[in-house]
Amino acid sequence: MSDNCGAALKRWRETFKATQVEVARAMGITPSVIVDYEKNRRLPGVRFLRRFVDALFHIDSERGWPVTRQLAKMFNLNLGAIIDARDLSTPLTIDDLITAVEGVVVSSHISRTEFYGYTVIDSIGAIVTLSGDQFWQLMGLTSNRALIFTKVTTGRSPMIAIRVAPIKPAVVVLHGPKKVDPMAIRLADKEGIPLILSLKQDISELVAALRGIKASAL
Repeated sequence: MSDNCGAALKRWRETFKATQVEVARAMGITPSVIVDYEKNRRLPGVRFLRRFVDALFHIDSERGWPVTRQLAKMFNLNLGAIIDARDLSTPLTIDDLITAVEGVVVSSHISRTEFYGYTVIDSIGAIVTLSGDQFWQLMGLTSNRALIFTKVTTGRSPMIAIRVAPIKPAVVVLHGPKKVDPMAIRLADKEGIPLILSLKQDISELVAALRGIKASAL
């Protein structure tokens, strides 16, 4: 993270224009704990860092994502295709995901690997608005995460994109198709990525269910 973890934490908190009190409230701890970390009286572990980052994004989301959108422009990312994204401090399993999205596993490969977040993508918006480089950047943001494509017709295009991406998601969920293209299934098996078909009726219901498993996990 940095040779001076406390300074880095403070810098990111100030980048998101959040006070120590706001971050502490979002994390469910006292402001004095944040002070201790920023003054290097305590060294943050992985769990704390995940909760800290999640708190910053939570605060930014309540304000309409102003800082996240600004950072996206700096890194040439188009957030228009992202419907929802969450980072979790407690890992989820494939079974958690299958239950939440009312999923059916269509690939022959099923992994019990835990993952720490998910990204819900408008597949049509991604194709229309994202360049190839931007789509690869999106893939890079989903390492050890579930990548969930909505408005999918057959599933072939998302899996082809994942096939050529340098970094792969832990699991892929398709929402929309009545039947998954056999090529999409073959590509998932070739990459060793579990492929799940969600039977949720609409996108809002899907997103609500995903947010529900976040709440129960934390």
